[in-house]
Amino acid sequence: MFVPSLTIKFLGTGTSGGVPMIACNCEVCISQDQKDKRLRSSILVSSDNTTIVVDTTPDFRTQMLREEVKKLDGVLFTHPHKDHVAGLDDIKAFNYFHQQPMNVFANELTQASLKKEFSYIFSEFRYPGIPEINLHNIPETEFLIGDIPVIPIFVWHLKMPVVGFRFGDFTYITDANRIEESEKQKIIGSKILILNTLRKEKHISHFNLQEAVDLVNELKVPKAYFTHISHQMGKHQEVNSELPEGIKLAFDGQVINC
Repeated sequence: MFVPSLTIKFLGTGTSGGVPMIACNCEVCISQDQKDKRLRSSILVSSDNTTIVVDTTPDFRTQMLREEVKKLDGVLFTHPHKDHVAGLDDIKAFNYFHQQPMNVFANELTQASLKKEFSYIFSEFRYPGIPEINLHNIPETEFLIGDIPVIPIFVWHLKMPVVGFRFGDFTYITDANRIEESEKQKIIGSKILILNTLRKEKHISHFNLQEAVDLVNELKVPKAYFTHISHQMGKHQEVNSELPEGIKLAFDGQVINC
């Protein structure tokens, strides 16, 4: 399937608590380096004709305003944790200006959570001004949003199924600590891999720094950027200086062309 030229923007690169974390005085949280300021993890994927957001974080409104996003064609959800879905209500701004429902794609687990957490969106009584969405299942095979082809990649966040996505030569995996061999095959051949990397110490449901580096090397992806980073990782510049060639920590507002 034809893949147009894509631009990827990191809307946020932080873990669930963001960086700085509330009430924390560690050296990362008090850092004056803007690359140590991390909103919750999300990306914007754009072609000349189509714009997609992956996850609507609690910072979704701030992220949309900061990047001056005027048009949004679809939302892809990775999983139902609050730091990835909490901003869904602000979709209503795009409803208002585009005068149409938003296409939202999620797996069954995430759909059930959305219907519980945002019950008013799905209620029979349509209160004026609530978000309007068309909720779609994420298929097991490649599908299109506008002119952007999307390949779902099914990974594990401990025991929770999470959906990653490949857009042409670019793959995005967040909130995972295990990828089955069949799904790794979907990633192989990517030129760029975005991978969740919580901290240096081992974690029960996220890749740590060494595990993420090892996976990039295993998959032989030439460029990788790590996201979903906690304050426990350390300062952006210091960690980057220690990483192998071709691997870097991502930062909020970073732009990649693919």
